[in-house]
Amino acid sequence: MRFTAEDLLRVTFADEPAPMVELTLAVAALQRSDPLFAPWRRRTVRTLPRSAGPLRELVPATGKGPLFLDPPARGFDEGLDGVLSTPARFVRAELHRVHARGTRPLPWTRLLADRDGEAWRILEAAVRAARATMLEPAWDRVRAGFDAERAWRLQQLARQGIRTTLAGLAPGARWHGTALELGGADTEGAADGLEFALDGQGITLLPSVFWTGRPLVGTYPQGTFLVYPAVTPLPLLDDPGRPHAPTALVALLGRTRAAVLECLVQPRTSTDLVRELGLAKSSVSEHTKALRAARLTTAQRDGKAVWHSCTPLGLELLGGFPA
Repeated sequence: MRFTAEDLLRVTFADEPAPMVELTLAVAALQRSDPLFAPWRRRTVRTLPRSAGPLRELVPATGKGPLFLDPPARGFDEGLDGVLSTPARFVRAELHRVHARGTRPLPWTRLLADRDGEAWRILEAAVRAARATMLEPAWDRVRAGFDAERAWRLQQLARQGIRTTLAGLAPGARWHGTALELGGADTEGAADGLEFALDGQGITLLPSVFWTGRPLVGTYPQGTFLVYPAVTPLPLLDDPGRPHAPTALVALLGRTRAAVLECLVQPRTSTDLVRELGLAKSSVSEHTKALRAARLTTAQRDGKAVWHSCTPLGLELLGGFPA
């Protein structure tokens, strides 16, 4: 990936996981041989309805399916609307690109490019069925993994800079001048599949807990995204509904205060903390005040809302205790 100085200034992190991206990568994970996902694959294959099957015909194990299937929208409904409203020209171009890799087009997929109503109803039903089986039951863990990954990378960015942070996204990645070699990253949209020039447009970093392969680069109407494997994949993520703060941290701060600190790896309002932790508003105020006094969190007012987030010291404390 070739960066200009402007590109490096325009590297950003996604604010939250993209449901359609995670869904297509979950479909890819279902077909991969990664042993870490083996128990998840066995469970999912047993429960996946037949109506979700068409997605497996469009998304291969490489994760490099048609880009109109995985717009990086923040919400599922917004993402699905984006899929269903894709211009026929883009659908046709993406299906041609995918089939040019040697996959044989199926009759119903050919009809997608012609905006055939029945073909698009099949696709919508497949997306909804796959989401209900693979994404919805795991979404709290997906979000928790994303939040932890983003917080850790932002801390790394503050301490070590953008070059080290980008090189740390893939094993063996290294810089050659202003070009980042990602160890054979799979590029969607690069003319030759080997080199990708950003040309000043910048890039958005989007970690995935379902993906364990090489980074994927995709160019969408929203911009260019680098999808990379989160450090902790889905099978290793704890259920965020269970208390899982390190024992030593709980002993130091108390269980409730430790839970508040863990929540704040991603900025949240006082109202968010009340809802997510089931605490009284007065209790949230007391705990956030104590954490601010200890320089573990910060608070910023935005209108009537107060946003709380971990400081680098708070993140270091969370990561420094053994479980």
